[in-house]
Amino acid sequence: MHPISHAQTKPDHPAIIMSGSGETVTYGEMDHTANRFAHLLRERGLKAGDSFAILMDNNALYLQLVWGSQRAGTLLVPISTRLAAPEIAYIMQDADARILLTTPAFADRLPAIRKACPDCEVLLLGSEDTEDLQAALDAQPDTPIEDQAAGLVMLYSSGTTGRPKGIMPAAPDDPDVEAINPLIGLATMGVGMPADGSMVYLSPAPLYHAAPMGWCSTAHRLGGTIVVMEKFDPEAALAAIEKYNVTDSQWVPTHFVRFLRLDKELRSKYDLSTHQRAIHAAAPVPVPIKKAMIEWWGPILVEYYAGSEGIGMTLVKSGDWMDNPGTVGRAMHGILHVCGPDGEELPAGRDGVLYFENDKIPTYHNDAEKTAEAMHPKGWMTLGDIGHVNEDGWLFLTDRKSHMIISGGVNIYPQEIENLLIAHEKVMDAGVIGAPCEDMGEKVVAVVQPVDLDSDTEALEAELREYLEAQIARIKMPKLFDFRPELPREANGKLYKRELRDEFEAKAQAS
Repeated sequence: MHPISHAQTKPDHPAIIMSGSGETVTYGEMDHTANRFAHLLRERGLKAGDSFAILMDNNALYLQLVWGSQRAGTLLVPISTRLAAPEIAYIMQDADARILLTTPAFADRLPAIRKACPDCEVLLLGSEDTEDLQAALDAQPDTPIEDQAAGLVMLYSSGTTGRPKGIMPAAPDDPDVEAINPLIGLATMGVGMPADGSMVYLSPAPLYHAAPMGWCSTAHRLGGTIVVMEKFDPEAALAAIEKYNVTDSQWVPTHFVRFLRLDKELRSKYDLSTHQRAIHAAAPVPVPIKKAMIEWWGPILVEYYAGSEGIGMTLVKSGDWMDNPGTVGRAMHGILHVCGPDGEELPAGRDGVLYFENDKIPTYHNDAEKTAEAMHPKGWMTLGDIGHVNEDGWLFLTDRKSHMIISGGVNIYPQEIENLLIAHEKVMDAGVIGAPCEDMGEKVVAVVQPVDLDSDTEALEAELREYLEAQIARIKMPKLFDFRPELPREANGKLYKRELRDEFEAKAQAS
């Protein structure tokens, strides 16, 4: 299963639809563009293994470029549009990117990027000069290149705890561009996605993230139609499900919170009857939030736990989740191990560092130290998360190791407090961090985005404290509530806790 074969058997079937504009790309058109891009890469001197970067908002060309790279054997480096010029330049330098594909929307960052990466060619989509990407593509033949090879994608971590890491995937067993992809089995047998081309898959998140890119590529391998949202909006997402008869979708917990904060009358306005599978990940969903979503959408939620490293995956469907609220599933890819500080495996019910055993282990590009830190002596790899499995093998995540707060010698995991806060009806978003404290080492700080930005924050703080008092130990109670219009959260749901911690550390040093 591959877009190449679908282009031959059903060239007029929609491969990509832009949700807002309705712009449509068929499998035949996508095949021609992918071939043209493969030729363009060769013309610009990129051979198999060479890297290039994409810095773009969601558009109809993005996934076509992905498939072109998959035919040229090149290393595609997607870059977050949230990053500043120095951060973008760092990634391009670290990845040794030969070309940057971008749009005029990032013109303000280009001068600094060009200065830092003078040997990197820049092609702009929609430019009026000789660097126009579309014109360069149009000048290429739409037939396959002679030396087709499967390409790779090197994703960079979000950089929530420091410099982003390039995740260099293990080489595929078969370099054939149409070789079987292991995600196909996970999608069809695990999630239940159809393989007959009937799937209409809604992708609401930025395509530069691991999950949207991975699942969109899988949907294309299965011959489905991908409806790409230019930008997530909760009501627009519901409207897209109705308009395009969406069968499958992919979300993060913050999406669910925003759905549930919509007026109930508005939520019931749209016909969601075609919607059969709603997969979600990035972080565990607070139990009350997920129960509310299942009550609304039905038992169609499919949760998984995985990472950009691709070393393992757990998965749970709605029925099993209702029997084990809070679980992120059983391992279905890779062998899961829960280990203590000494590296020994722990019994059921005990929290420890989570490792996956897999015959395909990636490395962190240009960072042997970070790779070594993630490895177990037995060759297993961790994503840095802490959790436990119960007697039946269901995994429950406690938090990330790097997010742990140590206050007065007590280990506090902020995820527990965050889940409670986010479940409160007057909270839109929340993040909990440890801030410097002379007496306790660290103090618990809750950064909160209220649903009503004009609310009385003193009254809201009192209400939240009373709400938490009955549910958490006194040592876990936030010493400070900081209310603000929004939190520094990536569109993939990950919170930039590093930014918050740096902010409070700077305040502590200045006082």
